[in-house]
Amino acid sequence: MSILPLYPFAAIVGQEHLKLALILNIIDPTIGGVLIRGEKGTAKSTAVRGLADILPVIEVVEDCPFQLPARDTHWVCGHCMDHTCLNGDDTAGLPAQKERKIRVVELPLGATEDRLVGTLNLEHALKTGEKKFEPGILAEAHRGILYVDEVNLLDDHLVDVLLDSAAMGMNTVEREGVSFAHPARFTLVGTMNPEEGELRPQLLDRFGLCVNIEGIRDAASRVQIMERRLQFDNDPARFSNDWLSESAKLSDRIQIAHKQCVEVIAEKPILEQIASACLKLGVDGHRADIVTLKTARALAAYQGRNKVVIDDVAAAAELALPHRVRRTPFDVVATEVAAEIRRAIM
Repeated sequence: MSILPLYPFAAIVGQEHLKLALILNIIDPTIGGVLIRGEKGTAKSTAVRGLADILPVIEVVEDCPFQLPARDTHWVCGHCMDHTCLNGDDTAGLPAQKERKIRVVELPLGATEDRLVGTLNLEHALKTGEKKFEPGILAEAHRGILYVDEVNLLDDHLVDVLLDSAAMGMNTVEREGVSFAHPARFTLVGTMNPEEGELRPQLLDRFGLCVNIEGIRDAASRVQIMERRLQFDNDPARFSNDWLSESAKLSDRIQIAHKQCVEVIAEKPILEQIASACLKLGVDGHRADIVTLKTARALAAYQGRNKVVIDDVAAAAELALPHRVRRTPFDVVATEVAAEIRRAIM
């Protein structure tokens, strides 16, 4: 059965803050993900699912359920145990590898804890003395993007699991004295409609960036949205093919920025500006400073520069700080929050 193409990321009209926040997280996954807040019908889910078009390529061991690279000697699953090269004998050769794009793995709203973390086959362990682990969504999401639609409606116990995995970069499953651990480093992307309830503060701070979006108010742009959507619905394959060139250009630009990001310099005055702004805005802890710096570096790389400038910091702060300001930022107009942040930065 053929799979219908997803709406291309590059074809989305407007919503520049939303697209930029997602792109910056691809350039530097350590930014910590993004929370997308907005009214229904504003392309939140469309944008996240369309990321598949522009994600960079990674190397993985073929058929590895944990998305491991061939030389990841710290975490070896049963599939790799027979390859003695992982124990230091390179003469045996590496296990078969393949290249594929980073995945966007979706967590269904009704998912159980076992589906999320995976399960241990206790009967097999008791009979053979060997652990048999059935990987879950966290294993699939390792080195990728974990997408949670309507994240504010997620059960509390699943939120706790996500918090632990996001903080530790590892998923541990324990059943009846038998335990199994595997890496689970992923970029967390969540979407939500504030009308359906707010997010727990513990999870809110885990998102590196936060974007508030609303419907486009420009009539010409709304017409363009309708035209493109009709074209896609009439012939998804042809529409996607028409946007292949733009998608490829965007993907290339992101991959170049991803490689260059580590070389971007942020001089001492830039760090002082970030620290000063976070103090003025009264944010808690130091995560805000670090995320703002990482976001500014990723933005500079995306713009083709090797040095962070003050405009990078201002733009980064608008994405990294609103959900961390002590005064609840969602009680005021988004433009007012942005203006306050820019005053603190400038």
